[in-house]
Amino acid sequence: MKKTLLAAAACAALQAHAQTPATPPPAQQPERTLRPVVVTATPGVAQQAFDTAASIDVVDGATIRNSQLQVNISESLVRVPGVIALNRQNYAQDLQISVRGFGARSTFGVRGLRLYSDGIPATAPDGQGQVSHFDLSSADRIEVLRGPFSALYGNSSGGVISLFTADGAPGMQAEGGAVVGSDGIRRVNARFAGDNGTWNWNVGASHFETDGFRDHSAAKREGLNGKVRWKGSADTRVTLIANAVDMPDVQDPLGLTRAEFQRDPRQASPVALQFNTRKSVEQQQLGAIIEHQLNPANGLKLTTWRGQRSTEQFQAIPVGTQAPITHPGGVIDLDRDYMGVDGQWIYKSRLAGNPLTVTAGLYADQLREHRQGFLNFTSPTTLGVKGALRRDEDNRVRSFDQYAQANWESERFGLTAGLRHSTVRFRSEDHFIVGANGDDSGAAKYSATTPMAGLVYHVSDNLNVYGSVGRGFETPTFNEVSYRPNGQTGLNFGLRPAYSRHYELGVKAEPVRNWRVNAALFQASTRDEIVVLTNQGGRSTFQNASNTRRRGLETALAGTLSDAWSTYAAWTLLDASYRTAFQTCPGAPCPTAANPAVPVPAGNRIPGIPRASAFAELVYRHKPWGLEAGLEVRYIGRIAVDDRNTDFASSATLWNLRLALAQNIQRWTVREFVRVDNIADRGYIGSVIVNEGNSRFFEPAPGRSWLLGVSAVYAF
Repeated sequence: MKKTLLAAAACAALQAHAQTPATPPPAQQPERTLRPVVVTATPGVAQQAFDTAASIDVVDGATIRNSQLQVNISESLVRVPGVIALNRQNYAQDLQISVRGFGARSTFGVRGLRLYSDGIPATAPDGQGQVSHFDLSSADRIEVLRGPFSALYGNSSGGVISLFTADGAPGMQAEGGAVVGSDGIRRVNARFAGDNGTWNWNVGASHFETDGFRDHSAAKREGLNGKVRWKGSADTRVTLIANAVDMPDVQDPLGLTRAEFQRDPRQASPVALQFNTRKSVEQQQLGAIIEHQLNPANGLKLTTWRGQRSTEQFQAIPVGTQAPITHPGGVIDLDRDYMGVDGQWIYKSRLAGNPLTVTAGLYADQLREHRQGFLNFTSPTTLGVKGALRRDEDNRVRSFDQYAQANWESERFGLTAGLRHSTVRFRSEDHFIVGANGDDSGAAKYSATTPMAGLVYHVSDNLNVYGSVGRGFETPTFNEVSYRPNGQTGLNFGLRPAYSRHYELGVKAEPVRNWRVNAALFQASTRDEIVVLTNQGGRSTFQNASNTRRRGLETALAGTLSDAWSTYAAWTLLDASYRTAFQTCPGAPCPTAANPAVPVPAGNRIPGIPRASAFAELVYRHKPWGLEAGLEVRYIGRIAVDDRNTDFASSATLWNLRLALAQNIQRWTVREFVRVDNIADRGYIGSVIVNEGNSRFFEPAPGRSWLLGVSAVYAF
């Protein structure tokens, strides 16, 4: 009976949470006593995160926007244990996001993780993901799922990151905001939201630009995000989702060698200036979610989407004036069209007198890509321009998945079990067949079955102990099969998928009122890990090289010290290492007599992953004034730059300070903030380019920087 009441309270909390305004002032924030409700861990079931047999955290909308730039999802993910989110200060290369070490090798986009925005996948069927269209200004929450439960999401699900746009509050609201900051940062946003009868909507637009911390790192991004929901009846509702992003001619400063970093961390790589390295991205996407309750026991949910993404990237790939016909060029021109559908059946009943929910579904998506490559020069003195065609192909990747999950709750136990079967097909048709450049068409097929199970024991209302196991797999992406080593033509379909086994034991407790602590021990063992073979000038080749192991400890603590003071802390220890030896290439071409392959011994650390990371904050609120002040500290441990562990980015401890005020003036809510990051003005390396063949591993981070922002909401 007690768990039934808790489930009812969870559903009520989720409904109330969805109606929360997108930018409430601190003075209106409720006390942090309610347990977050999530849907990512158990699709079809709204469940308190406290009661799940999974590591899942929620960053609510107020925290996402609290004294933040609201441009990079890394601003919020630094709070989540087990997650490393590195802002590369390079908008041409996206963020580096890894979850328990999965995704750390990515040199382009987000890899090894499943990404969702309002239930629409932001991860392609090959496992390549993008977060540039995530709209933080209108977000209700971000859910981050880690560990064995991620296996239910299929290919490349080392973790799951889901962003949800807030529903419009009753009535209508109009919002405008602006932020300025160091290095020419400028952001403006506008939003119109509301709820009127059967209609609910939240539509926003934003413009961001920066001169960049480093030379040759200027960027501009314009975004649009909208969610409209129509409630046709008590049993039916339809949600339409649209978003778009435009990033023209974003400059790429590339990485620096250690000597270059020590001499001037603000400089761009000399070859970045020589070839004017840059990238342009344009994306539009539409989605629809139809939900219908057939009867009290049976419900249906259909999610469908379609989008288009264009990318043009100028790399620093130096070649002689007589480039061979087999050279793929230094300019990448991609046009991608993608679509998909996910149909779910949700069945609710009782088993042994306790609630049982079964979710089953079919999932299919497809990506069509037209890829061209051009030389990045037209003469020895005219560099960084589109030259002669060197590559022309049509690629397609499709996936088809079947899945089922059951969730059963009793007074003392909760049991979740699931199974997913995935099939991923790649096909390439080569249209550039000239001279020595033969027909490189080809195809590949991968499939896997990924089970998972979790058991939670409700020791008391304030203490849960759980364990879970699962199996995952990860196919290579089209970017990873796009090139063969040593300039060989065609796609690298010799790459095999990686398979992993995940284990987790955890505890979730509320030892005293308004205090919450989570802790989890985890391990993931992977065979046929896909690793970088060569990486030069922004182009990588990959190989299956080694068995790996990732194991560690995550902890998080949150609580209130008094009516005015509160604190939060998260800490992660992670040992990620190669368990078997293999060979790699420090440069290209390789392996050759002049540049032979070199061994990577067992026990070496997987690059791009710190062994320790932490975040903590101490917050003071004075509600009568609408005042909030926060002191933050973040720690990132040493990070290996390559498989051979030849160098490391040093550890760094950073202190940040924020101050915000809010005023309620009749129908207006006005909020101002100032933020100072890296108060001590410490010079440090913000991220690394894994296995960069020219030893340009290092991407410097800013010293002391500041933000100043204001927003105003008018309620009609």
